[in-house]
Amino acid sequence: MAKSKRSKLVSLTKVSKKTREHKNVLLTEVQQNAERWRYCWLFEVGAMRNAHLKTVRKQWKDSARIFFGRGAVMAKALGATVEEEHRMGLHKLAQQIKGQVGLFFTDSEPQEVIEWFDDFKQADYARTGNKATRTVTLPAGPVMRVHSDPPEPFPHNEDPQLRKLGLTTSMKRGVPTLENPHRVCDKGKALTGEQAQLLKLLGEKMVVFRVVLLARWDAASGEVTQVEVGCTEIEREGDEVEDEGSDEEMSE
Repeated sequence: MAKSKRSKLVSLTKVSKKTREHKNVLLTEVQQNAERWRYCWLFEVGAMRNAHLKTVRKQWKDSARIFFGRGAVMAKALGATVEEEHRMGLHKLAQQIKGQVGLFFTDSEPQEVIEWFDDFKQADYARTGNKATRTVTLPAGPVMRVHSDPPEPFPHNEDPQLRKLGLTTSMKRGVPTLENPHRVCDKGKALTGEQAQLLKLLGEKMVVFRVVLLARWDAASGEVTQVEVGCTEIEREGDEVEDEGSDEEMSE
């Protein structure tokens, strides 16, 4: 008789943990990059999504190095005081590392960097707790997927999921159909888990991933310049970082 998987024990010794040695490696990498590149930018991210951050890394892989998360390690690497700073002036940048922020090392000219990040924005789906950016109401009739081109109705096998998320549907000619209009969300109000799931199923994107530059350190002068570009209001989603993989995500 086969053993039940439910009774399987998992040894805690097999659980991966972030060790002191690993943190030291990251600290060293930050310092090495501070020595290699002319500029170090401090940035934060709106509507954090690992997939979009990976796109940024890929676009700059030959001309920059990005570190994101583990603020305490980054601040220690740069040095938070004049006595501790790794290079002249870095303590002024380290003192601004609070919350979920990142470092962007590059030799590219500041105007090029500012223009690139100001232009890079990726629409994505909202999550629980995000505020709805618009009111969404489904009209009476077949429930449509707005992300398809052209929009198409949901298949019959997804009707149970739509009902679970609050829609009162009936099947007409094999298509989930609303007898009356259904308001999914109201502009400005925080989304519940069900609302966020339903908006994703419908294809309604309400948040924008973007990188907001905060400050820039220049190795040539040791000066730190505060950045003021465009709108800096971003969707922080509770300052949580999506974790899709190992710690190496921080410094690819």
